[in-house]
Amino acid sequence: MIQRFVDDVLAVTKESVKTFTYESLNNVVRLINGLSALLLTLLPGRGSVLEGVHGWELRPTFRGPRFPRWMENGVSSFNQFIHELSVDSDDSSLDYSSGEEDGIGNEYPATPSSQSSRGSRSRSGFHVKNVWHWTERIRSIFLWILLPAKFLLGIPFRTFHFFFIKWSGSSSSPGSPWPSIKRVHSHKEHVVHSTTDRRRGVIEDLHLASEIFIESAFEMVHKAAHFILSPLDTIRTLFRWLWSWSSCERDHDAGVIVPTATLGDDDPVPSERTYTFHQSLNTDARTCQDVITELGYPYEAIRVVTNDGYVLLLERIPRRDARKVLYLQHGIFDSSMGWVSNGVVGSPAFAAFDQGYDVYLGNFRGLVSREHVDKNISSRQYWKYSINEHAMEDIPAMIEKIHEVKTSELKLSQPELAEETDSDQPFKLCALCHSMGGAAMLMYVITRRIEEKPHRLSRLVLLSPAGFHDDAPFIFTVIENLLLLLSPLLAPFVPGLYIPTRFFRMLLNKLARDFHHYPAVGGLVQTVVSYFLGGDSSNWVGVLGIPHYNMNDMPGVSFRVGLHLAQMKHAKKFRMFDYGNASLNMEAYGSPEPLDLGEYFGLFDIPVDLVAGRKDQVIRPTMVKRYYKMMKDAGVDVSFNEFEYAHLDFTFSHREELLAYVMSRLLLVGEPGSKPKLKLKPSQKVPKLRRNDKLDG
Repeated sequence: MIQRFVDDVLAVTKESVKTFTYESLNNVVRLINGLSALLLTLLPGRGSVLEGVHGWELRPTFRGPRFPRWMENGVSSFNQFIHELSVDSDDSSLDYSSGEEDGIGNEYPATPSSQSSRGSRSRSGFHVKNVWHWTERIRSIFLWILLPAKFLLGIPFRTFHFFFIKWSGSSSSPGSPWPSIKRVHSHKEHVVHSTTDRRRGVIEDLHLASEIFIESAFEMVHKAAHFILSPLDTIRTLFRWLWSWSSCERDHDAGVIVPTATLGDDDPVPSERTYTFHQSLNTDARTCQDVITELGYPYEAIRVVTNDGYVLLLERIPRRDARKVLYLQHGIFDSSMGWVSNGVVGSPAFAAFDQGYDVYLGNFRGLVSREHVDKNISSRQYWKYSINEHAMEDIPAMIEKIHEVKTSELKLSQPELAEETDSDQPFKLCALCHSMGGAAMLMYVITRRIEEKPHRLSRLVLLSPAGFHDDAPFIFTVIENLLLLLSPLLAPFVPGLYIPTRFFRMLLNKLARDFHHYPAVGGLVQTVVSYFLGGDSSNWVGVLGIPHYNMNDMPGVSFRVGLHLAQMKHAKKFRMFDYGNASLNMEAYGSPEPLDLGEYFGLFDIPVDLVAGRKDQVIRPTMVKRYYKMMKDAGVDVSFNEFEYAHLDFTFSHREELLAYVMSRLLLVGEPGSKPKLKLKPSQKVPKLRRNDKLDG
């Protein structure tokens, strides 16, 4: 009787504490979301800022800036297997939740296996309940809580974990909402869960962490009361504990053994299967390879080593017999993920592949993982590069690798090409570049022409290319002056700009989810960031949730790249990096001043298509028009077009008219076999460039 009374009291108290904690946290979140909504309504110009964010609606059921549709709930909307599985599965064995209350009727593009590139597919976001061994949850969930909290909370966790492993029975404690881990899973349920694992934000993790902590604390109290009231059971338990110590340790290290059965078997007798929860932090760390293969496209990864030892990842959607090749190069703080982030219909990489191109996606140096042939390279040495190195090391290495691979494949599959001379390129290579990638590509073509080396390109399509920045928001002028003034002091201590630890990268990823779940907060952050960047209405909040910003890795930017952009803005010229010393500049360029690349636009022997965004406040249309005017005056075959886009809309938004325009320009390229002709102004003097990895600024 006393034992039952104690159990009842503990169960009621536990549920009361859990309810109080849960509602208190919810009230705090509601207060923050409400204050954000109030501030959002008071901020001027929010309509123009949020207008460019797809899916934003200021109405009673607030919805924040959305991720690309294929990323919602952390799984591709185009996964045909999961779509069919959700339709055919038994409702009694799965727990579904709608991805969005008003999402019925949305249309999604079909996978490449479909006859049409667009198909009508109803949204079915679902969430499968997965019951973990809750002591393992304690271990995993506290990995991301702030460091002081992790240390303090780790003390009771370790104590409880020690006692629970030895004393817990096969059934759950009275009143506990967590059933025993030894239950029967259907194989289908396991497949659905592993494929549709929904990423949690910080608020959801706090809910879970508080509930687990309360469960562990009351379980310890319950066990202690049980042992005090039942001394004989305590003695027997201690005896079993001492007898089975070693076996328990082995079982715990191996994982959790779960009986499972497969639906449809003639004799579905549960069989044991070992599960380990190695991704319990529940974040999205998918790579470009994961996205491409999820959507049914082929994939190939090529490791490229530059002359200065950097290891680059050149990714490919291969069409090996194609004689049309498209090379895509991302911009600053970006990666190849940007070219596939809008699913089958909205992504330039997939659109080009569907049009018969062999697609290559380049990645600049500058990952937090610091890929280099020297495994012991220091952070200061690794991040010691500017846009010069992007243009004169990264791009040449990747394009030469493309030339090597394509030439070998085509001559193998088409023997008649082997009879062509070595000077003839058996394929046509076009480049599509965004932002800083466009500036690096222009610099690459000019420097290759100066060095009298082939650039192997047939056409350039540049989306909002960097290079000219004097017409920029005020905040960029402030950053420019700070970088130029403090660069001698900051360079030794801040070699690169990135999030340094896995914990804070994970925290950023989870906060992005919270900005999506609590739209007033997300809208406020979106508006503030847009104000900070001069009113650019790109989906800044949604981009933070793109998987290339994850806990394992992320693209960073070196201090020298930022300084290089500041130098361009200050000089009002598109020029190479200034090493800050006349002798160093003389060694690199043969002149005391860095090369003004605008003076060498006449070297271009291929067509260039420039695209600007009227809403782009990062690189304004006036700066892209300056490129157009200077190239036109230099006799370059150049075109210019504008769209109602902000800066990130060129890659992270679904823009059918942009894809149509880009493909129309690429189709202007003729058949392989034509040779470019060298064009020089009569009075133009070509300098001699030197590469020197030891130049210091």
